[in-house]
Amino acid sequence: MARIVSLGSALQDIYLIDRDDFGSIEFKNKSMFKSLEIGSKYDIDKLDFFIGGGGTNSAVTFARSGHEAIYFGNIAHDPAGEAILKKLDEEGIDTSYISYPRRGKTGCSIILLDSKSGERTVLTFRGASSKFDNLKPSDLDYVSPDWLYVTTLRGDMGTILAFFEKAHDLGTKIMFNPGVLELENKRQLLGLLGDVDVLLLNKHEAASLVGGNLLEELLSKLKNYVKTVLITDGSMGGIATNGEKTYRFGIYEDVKIVDTTGAGDAFGSGFLAAFLNGSSFKQSLVFASANSTSVVQHRGAKGGLLSSSIDLHPMPIQLIK
Repeated sequence: MARIVSLGSALQDIYLIDRDDFGSIEFKNKSMFKSLEIGSKYDIDKLDFFIGGGGTNSAVTFARSGHEAIYFGNIAHDPAGEAILKKLDEEGIDTSYISYPRRGKTGCSIILLDSKSGERTVLTFRGASSKFDNLKPSDLDYVSPDWLYVTTLRGDMGTILAFFEKAHDLGTKIMFNPGVLELENKRQLLGLLGDVDVLLLNKHEAASLVGGNLLEELLSKLKNYVKTVLITDGSMGGIATNGEKTYRFGIYEDVKIVDTTGAGDAFGSGFLAAFLNGSSFKQSLVFASANSTSVVQHRGAKGGLLSSSIDLHPMPIQLIK
């Protein structure tokens, strides 16, 4: 068992689910939902409430895999914040280091989901998860974590650097899954990667950071910064290296996709959870893929998250170096 701090956002996800009004159409080479006429009213088929956010999603994977999971992030004293606390408590996650900004509300996402196709559009109010500069890296002194798992902090490179420096001082290893706003700060982001032990990006993110088109090309460039790099490519699988072995992998199973929310979080946290339970690099990639595949078969980012006790079947994965 490892002690892992998950640093990132906490949101309440509200799903508006319909089979007809949210059907997709093609417009100017883009797939879009059908027009919802301003001033009109529409009946939807179902309403669901879930807990989301990269920080809490990863923490749940770690807890279900038997690790000591600690969540660092922001919520407010409101019903959404209470729902998040309740869920984290149910999963056995340490919430002692959650901060409560004096102003604002807990973040929330409205997810328009077409139940027929699985397509979705997300409207997000970041709220308390819009800023992270109130969080204290010095709190890591009290936790002494083995690993720090960092998802997007909305481009707050200063706070990320402060947590990385503290982790380095404590001998804590770092896995990093940056988001769009971190990638916009390309020079600063590349400068931070020297402290990162495991880096997770999807293909589009990797290309925006280092340039290139082929997975092998992207991996070759990124491993100059980080020893262990994971690059996902949706239904095409992905590629990964630990500096010694490189694997090209497909998807775990070909399944009907219900909702893709949280799939990336499930892959990254699944990899680290399995690796820290003693799985090989290859088997950790298999568990990561299985975790992500399970998540997309459920609504919400957490319903399909696996435990370490699951029996895994073989999947397409090839050693290329």
